Amino acid sequence: MKLHVIDTGFFKLDGGAMFGVVPKTIWQRSNPADENNLCTWAMRCLLIEDGDRLILIDNGIGDKQDAKFYSHYYLHGDASLTSSLKKAGFAPEDVTDMFLTHLHFDHCGGGVKYKNSDGALELVFPNATYWSNADHWKWATEPNPREKASFLKENILPMQESGHLKFIDPAKASPIPQLEILYMDGHTDKMMLPVINYKGQKLVYMADLLPSVGHIPLPYVMGYDTRPLLTLEEKALFLNKAAEEKYILFFEHDAVNECCTVEQTEKGVRLKDTFKLSEL
Repeated sequence: MKLHVIDTGFFKLDGGAMFGVVPKTIWQRSNPADENNLCTWAMRCLLIEDGDRLILIDNGIGDKQDAKFYSHYYLHGDASLTSSLKKAGFAPEDVTDMFLTHLHFDHCGGGVKYKNSDGALELVFPNATYWSNADHWKWATEPNPREKASFLKENILPMQESGHLKFIDPAKASPIPQLEILYMDGHTDKMMLPVINYKGQKLVYMADLLPSVGHIPLPYVMGYDTRPLLTLEEKALFLNKAAEEKYILFFEHDAVNECCTVEQTEKGVRLKDTFKLSEL
């Protein structure tokens, strides 16, 4: 098995929204904000090369929204989904499995593109199965008012209309043998965190349970989370196990750190080491 970091660029989000009730004087130490109170975040995906399967976890924000939409997020950086796949030696047609942790626009927007100027949409990964789960799909296609702006139908519905969408059943073994799956409900309903057995260790793709190393302390919960108290419980259970079993945490949104380990301290679970995936 080989793992490839797939960088799709950076964007900016409000620091207060990203850290919830934690004061700016505290969170800006790890995530400094610009003059507009915006912090820079990565959209870092992960590609798993194993035998005849090429599995991509999340795919970034995409490029099919209009200029007004993108003006809110200040996209920047040299990397893109296609260029990063090419750098790893692959093309979109090579991907066999498109695993989506959840269907917010910055996680799934890169999976669908415009086919031509008449507005027709097509899949970016034409040979891939697109994986979600039934509960989250219903949550995304019948959105609550709080999350409606994050679930864009043009990102989501073409997966089903193309016939490439399949659902993972939480009650059954993972249909992708390379992945174990943890289900989290605090950020959004049935977000899936893939766990990969890699070089004798468990590597967990953190999605939005832990956007960055700055979110490791328990109270550091995003204002975007639909059930913040549940996120607190999920974080506590996960981080205790991560410290005990020495998990590798892989960050989707940390602009600086790709991976880390955590450890138990007198103050609870805290950051231990940070490093690049290539250093494993």
